Amino acid sequence: MANRSPSAPTVAVTGATGRLGGKVARLISEAHVPVRLLVRRPDAAPTLPRGEIAGVSYGDEATCRQALNGIETVFMVSARESADRVADHRTFVDAAAAAGVRHVVYTSFYGATADAVFTFAREHWATEEHIRSSGMRWTFLRDNLYLDLVPLIPGPDDAIRGPAGTGRISAVAQDDIADVALAVLLQPGHHAGATYDLTGPEEFSLAEAAAQLSEATGRHVVYVDETLEEAYASRAGYGAPEWELDGWITTYLAIAAGELAGLSDAVERVTGHQPLALRDLLVRG
Repeated sequence: MANRSPSAPTVAVTGATGRLGGKVARLISEAHVPVRLLVRRPDAAPTLPRGEIAGVSYGDEATCRQALNGIETVFMVSARESADRVADHRTFVDAAAAAGVRHVVYTSFYGATADAVFTFAREHWATEEHIRSSGMRWTFLRDNLYLDLVPLIPGPDDAIRGPAGTGRISAVAQDDIADVALAVLLQPGHHAGATYDLTGPEEFSLAEAAAQLSEATGRHVVYVDETLEEAYASRAGYGAPEWELDGWITTYLAIAAGELAGLSDAVERVTGHQPLALRDLLVRG
């Protein structure tokens, strides 16, 4: 067997053309660690010092296995929602195990269970279970809703609509998730078998989010608590498939059920700094 180059990456990051995967890849490169970027579109991948680029699709086991050759630790950003997402995840996990990957760090979802109200959280649970049974070491980052998306929720009429009631969320900034991922990827052995619930420093309802957005932007943002029937009707015009509509709407139902409430100190414990609050994000712009 040929000797392995000391500069060859042993860490891989998927989804590096996206905001979270791209941020993690940049942080690893800035830490002077070689990294392999696994992306669907190599032409869109960032060019990084000590970075390699490999084109992959989660559903193609052969290309995934080839791209993961020599990799010890992989940061697996969950695929975009699709009807085949769990199957694609399983294919990628199987390829990683066959390629000799030792540790998978997976971006899961807060409160992932087999019977979660939020349908996409069930998919994350199914993926976690497959990773657990793969024989590889693992770390799960269970992200609450992305704080970065909260300012984007209001529609053109400055209304946030959904059947969330007075339920509360503990949204977490993508930058904080990336910092946690970096710490885990640089010392994966310290985090083997850990499941980290990643939240911001505060809980808030969508009505409270609307008030903060109003204060920060000068617009009059309001929260409209829809019924289930109103929620489906207001989204019918998008022409989305049923599974996608269910995912959108059960996000709000999960908030109403209290599944996205609760605070964790995991961001501070792993990174050494406090997570961003919504007001911090809005001030930063």
